[in-house]
Amino acid sequence: MNRSRLAPGAGIVTVPGDRPVLRTSEGEFLRIDTGRADPGELVDRLTAGEGERPHSDELDRLIAAFEEAGHAVTGPRRPPLTGRAVHLLGDPVLTGPLSRSAAAEGAEVHPATADDVARLAGKRNTAVVWCLDSPVPEGLWTAADRLPARHTAWLRCHREGAHTWIEPLASAPGDITSAHVRLRRLAATAAHRELAAYWAGHRTPDTGPHPTEASAALIAALLTADLIAWANGEPPRGATALPARRRLRRVDLRDLTVTEHPVLPVPEVAPLPLPVTRAKA
Repeated sequence: MNRSRLAPGAGIVTVPGDRPVLRTSEGEFLRIDTGRADPGELVDRLTAGEGERPHSDELDRLIAAFEEAGHAVTGPRRPPLTGRAVHLLGDPVLTGPLSRSAAAEGAEVHPATADDVARLAGKRNTAVVWCLDSPVPEGLWTAADRLPARHTAWLRCHREGAHTWIEPLASAPGDITSAHVRLRRLAATAAHRELAAYWAGHRTPDTGPHPTEASAALIAALLTADLIAWANGEPPRGATALPARRRLRRVDLRDLTVTEHPVLPVPEVAPLPLPVTRAKA
């Protein structure tokens, strides 16, 4: 029989001469009103796991309150990406570390090609991740931008010089696509003509820096974190945290600095009305 136990990251702190305190997974300290239940029995029940443990109605109600608040769980821990399929495309310097990272969190990882994108559209519990160690050629991600409209998750990153950009994860109609990100970035800079020319390939040969083992591992970890947020349905992380669906991140490959930028989708533009033609009298 599976017993309730403390959720990962949570713990009970015993203050000498005072009531026990719960340290939540978020790092908050909450005093525990054990009522008539023995605090020692509560700790035993939440840390011992399997087997026979002290039983009382008061203790059962207290355990149920822990479970309802998410501070206690039952059954074996399942990795967060269990039951999710992740299809990887792009450059091995980035897809290799990401494959290992996503698999370690329970994902079924599959290599993919650009020709596979269309057949993956409409598959739920499925994510397509495309990683480039270069700027994105015009039109390369057009087909993949259609995935969220059919509820297939879409995540991507690319490098521009010394910076790797990790774009927001999109998994539902109306989410941010790579086309939206391009439009927002062009609108945010006075050098929009130059940036557009850079993307179009009017630039000198690439001089790097390319991802190192350390920076590639960092990028893979950030991408995996976005996949976990998608799998979890993006629970709130606090008022100051940007959700994965609204977050554009830039990784500086020279010093591994990560900056976050809020980004919104670009609404569809209504077509211009057709000109009215009047018949001559």
